[in-house]
Amino acid sequence: MRNNRATTLDPMRRSKNMKRSCIHIFVLVLATAPLLVSVAAAQGNQTKSSQRETPAEIAAAQSHSAEILRQLNGSLVTLTSKVSRAVVQIQVTGFGPLDTKSKDVGEGLTVVAEEHAIGSGVILDPQGYIVTNAHVVERAERIRVVLPIPDGDSAFDTAPKGKAQILDAKLVGADRDTDLALLKVEADNLPTLLLGVDRPTRPGELVFAIGSPEGLQNSVTMGVVSSVWRQPDPESPMVYVQTDAPINPGNSGGPLVDLDGYVVGLNTFILSKGGGSEGLGFAIPASTVRFVYKELKRYGHVHRTEIQAGAQTITPTLAAGLGLNQNWGVLISDVTPGGPADSAGLKVQDIVLAVDGRPIMGLPGLGAALYQHPPDEVVTLRVLRGSSTISLEVPALQHQDQVDELSALVTPNNRIGRLGIFATDFDSKLQSVVSDARSSTGVVVVAQTGGPTALTARLQAGDIIHSLNTTPMDSVEQLRTTVRGLKPGDPVVLQIERKGKLQYVAFEMD
Repeated sequence: MRNNRATTLDPMRRSKNMKRSCIHIFVLVLATAPLLVSVAAAQGNQTKSSQRETPAEIAAAQSHSAEILRQLNGSLVTLTSKVSRAVVQIQVTGFGPLDTKSKDVGEGLTVVAEEHAIGSGVILDPQGYIVTNAHVVERAERIRVVLPIPDGDSAFDTAPKGKAQILDAKLVGADRDTDLALLKVEADNLPTLLLGVDRPTRPGELVFAIGSPEGLQNSVTMGVVSSVWRQPDPESPMVYVQTDAPINPGNSGGPLVDLDGYVVGLNTFILSKGGGSEGLGFAIPASTVRFVYKELKRYGHVHRTEIQAGAQTITPTLAAGLGLNQNWGVLISDVTPGGPADSAGLKVQDIVLAVDGRPIMGLPGLGAALYQHPPDEVVTLRVLRGSSTISLEVPALQHQDQVDELSALVTPNNRIGRLGIFATDFDSKLQSVVSDARSSTGVVVVAQTGGPTALTARLQAGDIIHSLNTTPMDSVEQLRTTVRGLKPGDPVVLQIERKGKLQYVAFEMD
């Protein structure tokens, strides 16, 4: 569990050398720009015998500049007040491995300790649906959402932290590929923000990042959009909105908004050598947030259209080595034998020119086209093969998630309420679904019942329960009977198998 992404792209950590913001200077330059332009124009039209401006003219220009500053200031205050009401702080508690370099950890030992993390989130639905980063809630056992408290005009009318409304949150679903997660709190009529999916975002546009950097809730920073479709990893189709608005640990999951208060992206990571903001922040585009949000809200996970073919970005070296007719674009690198792409005639080294009539310039475009394609319709591909352009009709497949197959097994009879799960016996029918299992015995978790119990137990769909407190579990009925005999406060240690690996899940019975 982290409040920032632990990747080679340096995570959002506290910088030892804090830099003072120069936002007031930037605003001053911005506000006085019309004045400077008008003065320059006037100077250009002056004759050789031009006279200096009179004191009255100078005073009028200064008054005009001050009025522009006041209007800008008032607009930013109004925008911040409006947007901040829908930005929450997310507090996460869980367990993770202690730093092995710590002097408190003996050599060769792995110590699991309680962790706490803080992130941000955006309310998208007044009924309590909140979107954030998946890495913020990773390994979470308890998730709490702190609703914002408006700042007062002075120290005397500022509400104390103790009056903040804190709600327990349920994890509806998470998608690691896009680093997005959806939470649900029990509340009504919450303020919301709108996703700016129909508003083009352009480099140079003013934007504001709002969140809880270092736990400082409702912190606002200002900057510009540096790039609209930045692709940090050439082999990944994920693209981001790049901004120089200062982003730090705790901003993860918070919004990047435009001057009208629309969310243009969800802040997710930074590039940094020192650990603090260096003006290289990245946000997940609003269009991606909308798609994943709708999928998680409806299904709890993301359905994706696939054609069972691999693709990668064409580089000049790759093009020269393979003798391709162009040194840019997207190259088919793999076609699954017998899959829909293979059946339609797609070949390795085909260059993708268009999908469903949309020109494809790079890997992000191909990924976006398949994301937006209806899973029950064929995918129309136009490819370049050698010097020939070919059109192919590829039957679309909906990516079959293990969670889909397991959730179909949920019935009222296999509910184990005290563990917060639905489970079924591990029999021959499930061996194809849980194909990486070490053995064919145990109890398979097919879904969570929701609520804090499921989060506390840390059980996921697909987990195989092999034992409870050293007692082997061979059936749902045996597990239910054993759990029924436990008293509140009794220790529970489940040996589970997850993705072919054994581990223990320990907690106290509620």
